[in-house]
Order: sequence, then C-alpha cells, then structure tokens
Amino acid sequence: MSCEPQNLIERLSEATGKLVSWMTLAMVIVMFGIVVMRYVFDAGLIWLQESVIWMHATVFMVGAAYTLRHEEHVRVDVFYGSMSPQRRAWVDTLGVLLFLLPLCGFLAVKSFDFAMTSWSMQEASMESGGLPYPVLPLVKSVLFIMPITVGLQGLSLLYRSVACLRGK
Repeated sequence: MSCEPQNLIERLSEATGKLVSWMTLAMVIVMFGIVVMRYVFDAGLIWLQESVIWMHATVFMVGAAYTLRHEEHVRVDVFYGSMSPQRRAWVDTLGVLLFLLPLCGFLAVKSFDFAMTSWSMQEASMESGGLPYPVLPLVKSVLFIMPITVGLQGLSLLYRSVACLRGK
C-alpha cells in the first residue's frame, strides 16, 4: 500500500517478527540436536522433542501479525494486485471490519478460557519425561496473544487504509 505511516502497533509487529526469526533459529538448532542425539548417540529426550512442536506452533502464532504487517498472508489475489491504492484501501477496510476483527474477537474470547483452564489445572505434558508445568499453559496463552496482536495489526491496517482513502 502506498500510504505507510509507521506507528507503535507496526513497531510491535516488527519486534515480534524479529523474535520469531530468532525462535525459528533456536527451533532448527534444537531439532538438529535431537537428530544427532537420536542417530549418533541412540538417545532422546521427550521434553526436547515436545518443545520443537510447541516452538513450531508459537512461531506461526506470534509471527501472524508480522506477516499481516508485510502483507505476506495467504490471499486470493485475483483482482487485488491490479487495483489502485484507493480500491485496495476499500478492500482492506471492509476486510478488517467484516472479517479480521470479528474473527480475532471470537478467537480471543475462546482461547482465553482455554488458556485459563490450562493455568488453573497446572497442566503439564501427559508423556513421562515431557514438558513440565508451566510450559503448556504458557504456550496455550499464546493462543490468546495471537488474536490480540493480529487484531492490533488489523487496526493499524484499518488506520492506514482510512488515511489512504482520505488522501493523507
């Protein structure tokens, strides 16, 4: 989009994107360690293997706002790519108001109860030698954080779109 003011929300999305890039590197290093342990030393740690699964999920959830910020999300781009900046602004405005914000609100409400239940029961891995408490409640709390950060980035997109429609 041609109208690109940088605001606090977008800086937050940038920061989470950088965090995710480092988390992705950590995930690759841990996975490499797991493979070496398994095939070279014939050993393994359940909690380490589970941590890769949860890191992978966290990377996608925490990186969602960054992805939206850079318009790298999945979109059916049949018409959008050839539209003028003003028409794109209209599509983005309607998309944020009709789809993104209601979905983020729904996900935030539902995931809050899910995460709080995990905290209240002090959930830990069911596997012997798996991840201890409070790792699972922390990761399940990311399910609540994700719609909040994506919703905030959606508000920033809405702000940029309205500014573009107003010619600012």
